Amino acid sequence: MERHGISLYRSRATNQSSVQGTHLPTVPYLDINSYGIIGDMRSCALVGRNGSIDWACFPRFDSPSIFGAILDDRQGGRFQISPTGLYSVDQRYLLDTNVLETAFSTPTGTAIVLDFMPMGSRLAHDHSRQELDRIVRGIQGSVELRVLFQPRFDYARGEVHLTPAKQGVIATSGSDSMALISSIPLTVLGPDSDEAPAAVGSFSVAAGYEAQFIAVYGLTRTPTLRAMDSHAKLEQTKRYWQGTVAKIHHHGPWHSQVVRSFLALHLLVYRPTGAIVAAPTTSLPEHLGGERNWDYRYSWLRDGAWTVGILYRLGDPHEGQAFVRWLTQQCWLGVEQMQILYGIHSESSLHETTLDHLEGYQGSQPVRVGNEAAYHRQLDVYGEMAFSLATYHKFTGRLPKGGWKLLRLLADLASTTWHTKDRSIWEVRGAEQHFVYSKIMCWVALDRAIHIAEADNHRAPIALWRAEADKVKAEILEKGWSEEKQSFVQHYDTDAVDASALIIPFVGFLPPDDPRIRSTVHRIIQELSNGAFVTRYLTDETDDGLEGDEGAFIILSFWLIGALLSIGETEEATWRFKALTAHANHLGLFAEMVDTATGKALGNFPQAFSHIGFLHTAINLGRVLQAEGSDELPG
Repeated sequence: MERHGISLYRSRATNQSSVQGTHLPTVPYLDINSYGIIGDMRSCALVGRNGSIDWACFPRFDSPSIFGAILDDRQGGRFQISPTGLYSVDQRYLLDTNVLETAFSTPTGTAIVLDFMPMGSRLAHDHSRQELDRIVRGIQGSVELRVLFQPRFDYARGEVHLTPAKQGVIATSGSDSMALISSIPLTVLGPDSDEAPAAVGSFSVAAGYEAQFIAVYGLTRTPTLRAMDSHAKLEQTKRYWQGTVAKIHHHGPWHSQVVRSFLALHLLVYRPTGAIVAAPTTSLPEHLGGERNWDYRYSWLRDGAWTVGILYRLGDPHEGQAFVRWLTQQCWLGVEQMQILYGIHSESSLHETTLDHLEGYQGSQPVRVGNEAAYHRQLDVYGEMAFSLATYHKFTGRLPKGGWKLLRLLADLASTTWHTKDRSIWEVRGAEQHFVYSKIMCWVALDRAIHIAEADNHRAPIALWRAEADKVKAEILEKGWSEEKQSFVQHYDTDAVDASALIIPFVGFLPPDDPRIRSTVHRIIQELSNGAFVTRYLTDETDDGLEGDEGAFIILSFWLIGALLSIGETEEATWRFKALTAHANHLGLFAEMVDTATGKALGNFPQAFSHIGFLHTAINLGRVLQAEGSDELPG
């Protein structure tokens, strides 16, 4: 989506002399939706509309942050380039790329900042240097700007040393380092009692002139700008992303939004292994001031069930195959105690801890790194992995290496454990229950194994699997259905409704014309929807082990649209889709959640699951509207 908006800002950065006083420049927290993302498919950076990089972890998505102002705007660290006075902002991506352009307009002129992380076939491997390239260009008149370089290694726990260099500065902290190569002189400011060191500089750009800033992780020297050749890397990066877009098999409506979500999803791929992170951030709150703050820089089997399909549907078999190979490998590493989520690299740590020295986004604590949900018992993983393998089989006509052996084991595990309690899709930290979603996904594991065994003539206990699948279905229909609510419920011991029931028509558990599907969808609308948005469940009816409220999940809002399409309610689905997509940010990016009272984004950002939901729904709704010859199609 190549949309962009304009907002007025007044720079909070003071001039260089006053910066040398007791405090460094401070910038108030931006809305979560006020960021763009750049990356190199190993890590990424969030760039605010104020020109500040407020989140970046190197060398991987799940590495400690170097810039973390989004979690503590005073001590988290940032890398900001912005005008000195009043300015307006117009931010967009260059067409069909992940190169971000931020245009600053001031009373005296206009300048743009081009932000990117270099991409190309040789730049997407563990051994290559990672860098943030920032090119400032004068467009009209003259613009006065300032740069603030304030790295804070190890989630702002490391002691930082900044050393002036010939063309920039060197930042070190223990064994970590980052070099900033700059075309303008920088002044290094020493630490005071509260703040880390920073490098600052003031400069102006007139029309036709530019300044360059290149931050390189792992360097302890400053090469020349000529040696860094940022312009060549910019062209190479543009060609890489444009080549990625050229693969897309989508010629339906909402094409520009589909392209943007496709590109955003690619920025969440960890290319060295094929893993896809749920989001590149940690601890952005599901409710401001609340405790529902989680680390999403890992890969979930749940998300994978829907990710494989969209990569193939849009014509990207390379990333689809890499992701399935990675999923299969991870499952084999611990199949008897299969996790719901995995680290993206062999060195990833899932151990959950809190960073109490960080205040959290707008004071939302705790700040967590790691995720102990990896060690929960969640029976739905058998079905989600089976669903991913079946999707791969559907598009390729085969299974990946070791795929049938794994699928058979998944079916066997589902057949012997489906009757036990677990924590299910939402990873509740309350008591284990007989969650309906988990039972359905155990049925999916058995159903997909039966289908592929018969299609490919595999030797398998098909009769046993079919008998167990029938038992699972019968129990769900008896104990997971509420006559009073006329709806499937969250678990056997409650009448509480849960939006995860929206997946029932997607996985084939019941046919879409079954009246129980329609009544469940309508009950979810009645109890869990607010306008276009859908919440997981009512928190006062669910023991999830946590306090406080949460926002509405964007993925569930798309699931509701898909369920409405499955029961033929196209008009309802269409207005909801239009209302929901209007809540993407100025760049077409989706967060995890929305605050239904304010419309503001909540949760980690950008969220892979939200974009996956958008992509599937845009394709499905577009096909239905085209088949019906609807005048609701965008022009």
